[in-house]
Amino acid sequence: MANRHDFKTEAEALQAQLVAWRRDFHMHPELGFEEHRSAGIVAEQLRVLGYQVQTGIASTGVLGLLKGARPGPVLAARFDMDALPITEENEVEYASREPGLMHACGHDAHMAIGLGLATLMAQQRDEIAGTLMLIFQPGEEGMNGAEVMVKEGVLADPRPDVFLAAHVWSDSPVGTINVSSGPVMAAAERWACTVTGKGGHGALPHQTIDPIVAAAQIIGVLQTIVSRNVSPQETAVVTVGAIQGGDAFNVIPAQVTMSGTIRTYNPNVREMVIRRVREVVEKTAAACGAQANLNIEQLTPAVINDAEIAQIVHSAAETLVGADHVFSGERTMGSEDAAYFMEQVPGCYFFLGAGPPGQEAPAPHHNPRFDIDEAVLSIGVAILAQTLAYYLLRQ
Repeated sequence: MANRHDFKTEAEALQAQLVAWRRDFHMHPELGFEEHRSAGIVAEQLRVLGYQVQTGIASTGVLGLLKGARPGPVLAARFDMDALPITEENEVEYASREPGLMHACGHDAHMAIGLGLATLMAQQRDEIAGTLMLIFQPGEEGMNGAEVMVKEGVLADPRPDVFLAAHVWSDSPVGTINVSSGPVMAAAERWACTVTGKGGHGALPHQTIDPIVAAAQIIGVLQTIVSRNVSPQETAVVTVGAIQGGDAFNVIPAQVTMSGTIRTYNPNVREMVIRRVREVVEKTAAACGAQANLNIEQLTPAVINDAEIAQIVHSAAETLVGADHVFSGERTMGSEDAAYFMEQVPGCYFFLGAGPPGQEAPAPHHNPRFDIDEAVLSIGVAILAQTLAYYLLRQ
């Protein structure tokens, strides 16, 4: 990658500020579409740096545009802002000050990385051939804020040529990077079902249509979808996450409710699994004499990385942390609404190792004790800047 900048050193020079930003965001978490304080800080920092700023996209989203001195490609980078309804258990000076709310997935770090990247790229404005779009997104945690931003035209003017996003990853040691081509996060569905039978006395089951038995049969048959309908070379998950039915030991209830999720990578597999879940639920219930009312809500598509862009990110990471710290193959059945951006624009979503020091088994994401090694902040800034330089600072 031909550019004259030492982004590793330049990013490390920002480390104290990156930590300050991250800890401030961490102490003041906000739920999706309520990120008013966070968005205000982001917008003000971008204005100070000379970005054209648009606020109020998808309620609290922020867009910063930096137009270079010469025409060229448009590069977009996304940073999510929302926290989770979790009570923090970490005993640190920067622990959440908002009862019942916590940045337990690293979005505080993502915002800090985004502002650090904005700072570095603003310093190169006279050398940039093209336009940089920094998207600070609300409502990533199950609220599809990305979909809302896309619908409200965040990608319309200018239209990006390349999309980038990164996620801190507590499962991996700090300094390691995982960049893969193809699918890296799964498409997600949420389903809910009511199984209706005929209630009655627990001692007289022949006078009832037992929805608990029907639900049990449904749960068992659902497990055959992945094992018998999905090719062993493909990947899918069908999970029953909740089931409720009955209030007394000697009463067969009239209804049972269940809910769960479906996860897939391949769009064709996704379509087939959704169809099979519907068939299994409805026909198994009918075979038991009950009725099933099933609703399947499609949440997000799969995150699928463009091979060429992933290779560019991979090379940027090798330049900065060394080839022995850059890996491929990290895939998760977790979902990410960045997929809505990547349906429109080819891109790369990659993982930044951020495991806290001295912990053999760091707390996972969405855990009350989740935390990161803050050294990841300057690493994330440097890799994104190095990647952007390939497109925007080519000599």
